[in-house]
Amino acid sequence: MTLLARRAGALLPDEENTAQVFKTAAPSVVFVTNIAIEQNYEMDEYAVPQGSGSGFVWDIEGHIVTNFHVVQGGDAFLVTFPDHVRRQAKVIGVEPRKDIAVLKVDRALKSLRPLPLGHSDSLVVGQKTYAIGNPFGLNNTLTTGVVSALGRQVQGIAGVTIHDMIQTDAAINPGNSGGPLLDSNGKLIGMNTIIFSQSGSNAGVGFAVPVNAIKRIVPQLIAHGHAAQVGIGVSILNPEQKYSIAGDIDGVVIRTVSQGSPAQAAGLCGLRHDRLGHTVVGDVILSINGQPVDDYDDLYNAFDAYKAGDTVTLKILREGRERSLGINLININ
Repeated sequence: MTLLARRAGALLPDEENTAQVFKTAAPSVVFVTNIAIEQNYEMDEYAVPQGSGSGFVWDIEGHIVTNFHVVQGGDAFLVTFPDHVRRQAKVIGVEPRKDIAVLKVDRALKSLRPLPLGHSDSLVVGQKTYAIGNPFGLNNTLTTGVVSALGRQVQGIAGVTIHDMIQTDAAINPGNSGGPLLDSNGKLIGMNTIIFSQSGSNAGVGFAVPVNAIKRIVPQLIAHGHAAQVGIGVSILNPEQKYSIAGDIDGVVIRTVSQGSPAQAAGLCGLRHDRLGHTVVGDVILSINGQPVDDYDDLYNAFDAYKAGDTVTLKILREGRERSLGINLININ
């Protein structure tokens, strides 16, 4: 169909789909205001907005999902819906290592419309993406793009690498954080979180936390206020401590082993002191199920793929010799 043959005002199929995705999803996207409560010299309290972002409706109980960095440091929170209805909200739970937070509005609304959830493991590079949010405070802004890459590893707000991030060129700017990234069916595939930019504004490189991580973590935050973390019951040396004590050695140096833990049952050893008072390294974890580990970041992400009760194989270094052993995982929080 040529431009001349198109009926005036008619939309192309792709345009119709874009318009329908926005029409259906926009009522589920909210504006989140982070408020600090401060005092003046007369000790009177007053509210100061200190940041804002986006979020989306998770369920009809009034839970709102957003980024942790959107609510970080806030004393109070205000959620504004597209129909301009405002509700105060409180933080239900946060997982800084995935940059995920859950708020709950103080009074339920009959008009709450949760977003349908998609699957991030079935995404392909090149498929269309839709981002809805509040960049620079401009509420209900739609931008479009494609999945630019999958499986990206990006440093998160908590200093831990977030794995399997979705890279998109849909324009994401300050204020989009916490808003949904959607597919052409209007299903949630990720949460817009980070941009790479020299100027702080959109440069065509944005990253979204994948929906599969959101689907796993959000129910835990609602139920318990925190996300389950699995481990084996050890503490480890940080990189500076490791270098000071063990030198330039690969792997994670075990500092202590908790009583009654799977690590203790497996016979793992932490630091000890010889008769002269020198610190002696016990066991060094080299890999978990074949995945090399060298610091807390590696260890967290290696365990993050499993749940309590799973068994993993650790390769360890003990007294210069490598050995492998199976060990069960437990919840450690």
